[in-house]
Amino acid sequence: MSNMKEIKGHIQSVKDTQKITNAMYLISSNKLRKIKKELDKTQPYFEEVALSIRRIFKSAKNVNSPYFYPEGSTYSIEGTYGYLVITADKGLAGAYNQNVIKEANRLITKNHDKLLFVVGEYGRRYFNSKNIPIEKSFLYTAQNPTLSRARMISNYLLDLYNNKKLSKIYIIFTDYNGAAEAKVKVLRLLPFNRSEFKMSKTEREEESNNKRGFFWPEGEVDFHPNAQEALDNMVSSYVTGIIYGALVDSFCSEQNARMNAMDNANRNAEELIGKLTIEYNHTRQAAITQEITEISAGARAKKKKVAKTAANAK
Repeated sequence: MSNMKEIKGHIQSVKDTQKITNAMYLISSNKLRKIKKELDKTQPYFEEVALSIRRIFKSAKNVNSPYFYPEGSTYSIEGTYGYLVITADKGLAGAYNQNVIKEANRLITKNHDKLLFVVGEYGRRYFNSKNIPIEKSFLYTAQNPTLSRARMISNYLLDLYNNKKLSKIYIIFTDYNGAAEAKVKVLRLLPFNRSEFKMSKTEREEESNNKRGFFWPEGEVDFHPNAQEALDNMVSSYVTGIIYGALVDSFCSEQNARMNAMDNANRNAEELIGKLTIEYNHTRQAAITQEITEISAGARAKKKKVAKTAANAK
């Protein structure tokens, strides 16, 4: 049985660790709240860009773009596929990183040419340790997703796509679903499917009623210099928005996973402290009982000795 000093030291050690896990929980909670505010500020712009793309397809029926499958088609494309893998910079977030890596491994083992692009120190270390070549490692931290960094990634990938070095681009990230369990998502970034850019009934009604303050009349619309160039210019901003959303979703999922992990750690610490406290009390009680027993035995022995001495004296 451990002595009281060891148990007391163990309890203090668990309490010190609990302070760290509780602080990490609060930090993650604060980061999650701040980045969601930043996303709320920028989201309306990218939603408007997507609406503008839908307006172009609605007004210019025959417009073609290298960034879109032909209408009604999602045929197989030969060539090199690009995979943008978004992980965290560190662990202590449950299975967050492992789930992303598992999905990335499943895709990159398929039999086609591929280039790997990584955001996050955890992913970089994993792929390097497995001798899996990384085409481009974006070396800034995954802990601070910004629009400018998303734009740099977007420009880099679009340049490879425009130069025919990539025929398809996928993003592997963790989709944040609020309080629900976050899941790893594989999103095809390019090329887009035109069927995804059809105006909804509500949007058509708003257009007709001019509720948005910007009316595109039915029939032919003139584009300068042309519809395709206008569309291609919008695609650059739209791709940036998707990448930024994926970075923020991943960051929110990481913080949420870390909050859950730290909350579980706090609960386990409370349970362990409770067990150690009971063990400490039992050990303390046993020590007191033993001390009382030793005192009583000593008193009886002394009493017998006194009685024996008195008897001998007679």
